[in-house]
Amino acid sequence: MTTWNHVGHHVADLDRAVSFYRGVFGFSEVSRVQIPDAPASKLLRLAEPVGLTAVYLSLDGVVLELLHLDRPSHEPARERTFAEPGLTHLSLTVDDLAAACEAVRAHGGEVLEDTEMNGFAVMVRDPDGQLLELLPPGALVGITEVRA
Repeated sequence: MTTWNHVGHHVADLDRAVSFYRGVFGFSEVSRVQIPDAPASKLLRLAEPVGLTAVYLSLDGVVLELLHLDRPSHEPARERTFAEPGLTHLSLTVDDLAAACEAVRAHGGEVLEDTEMNGFAVMVRDPDGQLLELLPPGALVGITEVRA
């Protein structure tokens, strides 16, 4: 048997990321843990010191793990395209797309205006550049019709 556990997201500023996901989408903080360097180094395949703090946020039974590394060097963030293999985005249903977009801006995120699909969907970026697809209520996974 397999069950869903969580999605991990590396963030540059842990408090800013927690504020964004709590303030914009209503995630609740479940726990905050500091992981010792030796096991963190082994699991994440990173050289010590790692300085890993993980914050677990929950919304509707889905857990988002925010990972922050307190260490002297980091890989620079880069924009990924949908043409690259790997996870492309997270998708969230919001009660009001316009209000959610305003909240994204107010909490340091970016609304990608050119992706807005007549109230059907819009892509935004969190403060660390992670792509998030916002959908209105009633939009379902596996839709067969998209409004132009």
